[in-house]
Amino acid sequence: MAFEPPRRLVRALGEAAPDGDGWLAKLPEVAERAVARRELAVERVQVPGGRSSLVVLVRTADGTPAVLKLAPRRARPESERAALAHWGGLGAVQLREGGGARERERDEGVLLLERLRPDVSVRSLPEAKALLEAAGTLRRLWVEPPGSHRFETVAERTGRQAAAMRAGALADDEVTPLVDAALAAREELLAAPPEQRLLHGTFRQSKVLAGDRMPWLAVGPDPVVGEGAFDLARLVRDRVEDLVAQPSGASTTRRRVKRLAESLEVDQERLRGWALFRAVESGVRARRVGRERDAELLLEFASWL
Repeated sequence: MAFEPPRRLVRALGEAAPDGDGWLAKLPEVAERAVARRELAVERVQVPGGRSSLVVLVRTADGTPAVLKLAPRRARPESERAALAHWGGLGAVQLREGGGARERERDEGVLLLERLRPDVSVRSLPEAKALLEAAGTLRRLWVEPPGSHRFETVAERTGRQAAAMRAGALADDEVTPLVDAALAAREELLAAPPEQRLLHGTFRQSKVLAGDRMPWLAVGPDPVVGEGAFDLARLVRDRVEDLVAQPSGASTTRRRVKRLAESLEVDQERLRGWALFRAVESGVRARRVGRERDAELLLEFASWL
């Protein structure tokens, strides 16, 4: 079949690598080879799919439903593979392939995963229930990282992001006060991190899908090692468009910070600080690539913190 990448993926990759890296051009060939080597029967490409990978619904040779995921190196698919292997299906989707995958295929960023229900995420639940289920899933993922791990740390990831934020502030005086506040919060938070856990890295409601083995399982990690508050911070701003549309959006956000911090035994001020940093970083990045509406929402949200 033709492995046509969804528009969402093409647009997102264009934002991440404006000059391109040739991955999209090679994608049909890579997908065909991955399917043939595993003797998979293809059902369809998942649409709209993700922003960093092609997701294909398949069946294995014995008829078991599965998912074939293909991602460029910049999306760190081998880091995802390592995290999923470490979690072993506890709170997250399971790998359907072990460490015996051919090295060449691993370099291509090919993952074979258990099939969840791709159209049913925690985001489909009422907000209070969604936050409860998402937080419960996140709790299961926060485990000790493997010894001698090669995962990126929160300090390393946010260091790269901080540099881009400073550049964005130089080009846009309007965001300078928020960027300054976010960078100051980061410095304070990194001065005395309370723990080192393996984190999902991009956790939000839409990353938690319904499954058969467990009611809800996380997918699509970009794993990082650090404190839980960093992971939980992205969940704070879920459904940000609804929050901004509410007259009580600011007070609702502050209550959400308090409720999530208490539910996962995270320091409330540390959660607020990481929520600020991550919202400003996302807002500055959205503005840089021309997603002005997203930038406005994120920066207004950040101003409440």
